[in-house]
Order: sequence, then structure tokens, then C-alpha cells
Amino acid sequence: MQAFINWSGGKDCTLALHKVLDQKQLRVASLFTTISREHQRVSMHGVRKELITRQAQSLGISSRKVYLPENLDMPVYDTYMKHEMALMKQRGLDHVVCGDIFLEDLRKYREEKLSSAGIQAHFPLWKINTTDLLKEFIALGYKAVIVCVDQSKLDNSFLGRELNLELINDLPAHVDPCGENGEYHSFVYDGPIFNEPINIRQGEVVERSYTHEGKDFGFGFMDLTL
Repeated sequence: MQAFINWSGGKDCTLALHKVLDQKQLRVASLFTTISREHQRVSMHGVRKELITRQAQSLGISSRKVYLPENLDMPVYDTYMKHEMALMKQRGLDHVVCGDIFLEDLRKYREEKLSSAGIQAHFPLWKINTTDLLKEFIALGYKAVIVCVDQSKLDNSFLGRELNLELINDLPAHVDPCGENGEYHSFVYDGPIFNEPINIRQGEVVERSYTHEGKDFGFGFMDLTL
């Protein structure tokens, strides 16, 4: 069965891909990444698109990038995704792998939209304890760094930190170990499914604020370069 994977470059999608490759039931033929058209970076993660290209090259999997305008509303987003899912279906990719863990509303949304496009969603990490998942990710030998933090949950000192057992101990109690509530995002630069490591450099820390439904939200980003 031919599949693509929702790909942000972070640990959850990487571990989901690892498990799918291990199970050998799906052939993952493409990474699928949404990119900010204005900033040329992964939406929410702030990772440069060139880093996603390098991941794809190291994985030996093709990469499909979709460039989205800033501040698009859900109807417009859905229109973009409907078009892209139709293209995937035409290519014979009628299965998709998602790295979601426990957000019920998000899973329901994905399944409804994908089903209408004739695509079946797979959730290999679903309902697995997030501490166990992060420990498994580390034990398998993956290397990743934190590239984005929600400043209402974590301060900028966590930016650039390696995902390791020390990090698990340092995360505040209110933060999910995998950042499933958006507390942080990561970038994976090495591990068993990569043919070669991605040589990243940590650059400047950038802060940005966004307003949603009258509330301001602050985020910190670690700019990674090759």
C-alpha cells in the first residue's frame, strides 16, 4: 500500500515513520510538509524549507511542499488541502501516516477530511504514553533539538536543547513530554532511518507574537541553518 506522511521534520513524525517502516505494511513514498509562503519555513516550527529537503535526501524519500499564505482561515486552508489530497490520490497514494498522539478533535478532523478524499489515515503513535514515546525515541538513537517554544509554557532557555533524558527531567510538570499540546517543536537531524546525519548549525533566537481571538501568544524560535 502506497502512503505519504504528514511531515514537520520533528520527532513525532519521525518516530511514526520509524514504526511504519518497521511494520512493513505501508510503503511511504513521500513526505508532505506545509510551508509558510512568506517566510519559506515550516508552519509553526519555523524550520527552513532547506532542512526538510535535506531530511528527505537522507531518508531517500521524495518531498512534497505546499506553500500556504499567511493568516489563512480554515475554509481557505481546507481548499488547499482538498486540492493536495486529490493530487496525492492521483499519484496512487491513498494512505497517510500521522504523528498525532492524543488530540481527539484533531484526529477526527483529519479522518473526516481525508476520508472524503478517499485517503485512509494511520496513527502509529496513538494513545501511547508520551513519556514512553520520548524515551523510546531517545533509546533508538535519534538526535533532535528544540526549535520552537510556546513562551507561556516554556522559556527560551529550552531552545536548541537536545532531546535526551536530562531534558525529560527538566521539563515542567505542566508540559507534555512530547509537547503534544504545542508546548515545543523539534527538528530531527540523525537517527537509524537516516542514511547520513544532517549537519545543522544553531543560529539566532527569534521571538514572534500572534493574536488569535483577541489574545496574544508569544513564541521563541531557534533558527537552524546548514
